[in-house]
Amino acid sequence: MTMLAELVDVVIGVDTHKNTHTAAVVVSTTGAALEGASVGTDLDGYGDLVAMAARHSDLRAWSIEGAGGWGAGLARFLAERGERAIELDRPVRAARRNGAKSDALDAVRAGREALAREHLAQPRSEGERAALALLLTARRSAVDAARVSQQQLQAFVVTAPEVIRARFRGKTTKVMLNIAFQLRINPRWDLESRTYARVLRDLARRCRSLQAEASVHEKAIVEVIQSWRPDLLAESGVGPIVAATVLCACSHPGRVRHEGAFANLAGVAPIPASSGLTTRHRLN
Repeated sequence: MTMLAELVDVVIGVDTHKNTHTAAVVVSTTGAALEGASVGTDLDGYGDLVAMAARHSDLRAWSIEGAGGWGAGLARFLAERGERAIELDRPVRAARRNGAKSDALDAVRAGREALAREHLAQPRSEGERAALALLLTARRSAVDAARVSQQQLQAFVVTAPEVIRARFRGKTTKVMLNIAFQLRINPRWDLESRTYARVLRDLARRCRSLQAEASVHEKAIVEVIQSWRPDLLAESGVGPIVAATVLCACSHPGRVRHEGAFANLAGVAPIPASSGLTTRHRLN
């Protein structure tokens, strides 16, 4: 397998943070650090890093720790300029005496580790994939919050005064939401009963709002998939959420190297689970 050192003269390792990025230019053949800099996480700072790298070689690659998080802006900036970028998960770091930390050393390590690895990951693609990832996250958040509201409503119904609880007894969750949504507060009720009614109504309204938000996100997901990869929706058993999840996970051609890597990504790779005379496997 071709190593990165055979393709470039230098690697720029980048240790990313929320407000600053620290980078180091590392020679691909020796691992020596030539120059380093710390810049702000804005276009001017990204431009300064590219200018620093250009002073050493045009045959270069960038090893970015956290290219999908704090380093996303830099990764996007580099991609727009045709730079070769590598996404590096957290590198192995030597123990530091008394907890001391150096961003400059971490940047050098990021560059050297990219040179030592056989398999190099590209930053996840932008455009449709990034849009789907954002919509999936927002939808999942709305769905989870709606579920919490439903669970709270059901729990409060159990402990509510009988004048309120009787309205919900034996009803399905959907019907309970409808009843709570339309609850009216009787001024003749005592304080506890009035408070239960108000809270149950607020929870039902919150749940309805979150469900509507999740539906809007799902419609947007369908629109992106239909314009990008409608063939996935034609597959048996594949709906918009599954299709979006697959497209986000696979990201771009080359991210999944072989069938085994895809099985591992999907969580269905078999691993040995044998004992004694029994030979078997289980899912990873």
